[in-house]
Amino acid sequence: MDKFIERLLFLSRWLLVPMYLGLAGALVFLVFTFATEFGRVALGIVQMSERKVMLSVLSLIDIVLVANLLLMVILSGYENFVSRIEVAAGRERPAWMGGLDFSGLKLKLFGSIVAVAAVDLLGAFMNIGQFTSEQLAWRIAIQLTLVVCGVLFALMDRIAAQTRQIEESGHARQRGAMHQRG
Repeated sequence: MDKFIERLLFLSRWLLVPMYLGLAGALVFLVFTFATEFGRVALGIVQMSERKVMLSVLSLIDIVLVANLLLMVILSGYENFVSRIEVAAGRERPAWMGGLDFSGLKLKLFGSIVAVAAVDLLGAFMNIGQFTSEQLAWRIAIQLTLVVCGVLFALMDRIAAQTRQIEESGHARQRGAMHQRG
């Protein structure tokens, strides 16, 4: 019975596949959103002020950052929790694939979220007249909170890695001592 339950639990990881496929579908939405925004900017570039062009480009950057974030979640999540992706080999395989564990993914996700929020904050500053000082203060507070959380996550991961190294070296010393005695 134990073997059956363990096998069933292990196979349950495949329930994540429809979710990853759904996220891949969300990439299609982002491509459509990007193309629509790009077309709007391209058609109106002559009438746009420099500020409006910069805000539009920031909007495009925002969409690309979210798409990158989504792709990282899809590929790393699938590789970490479901199965290794074998189709991406050689030059086609991004350098981070296969080497990005859950901890690394978490940090990259937080970095991407901070970057998206920073682009949004920059856009708010470029349209500073459209926001109250309270709204800007909240945006800055959220940005700073995200940065602090990201730094704390990185610090916790570093402490955990150092703890693992200390434990592993202690175990290695114990094995070495036992080997010398035996």
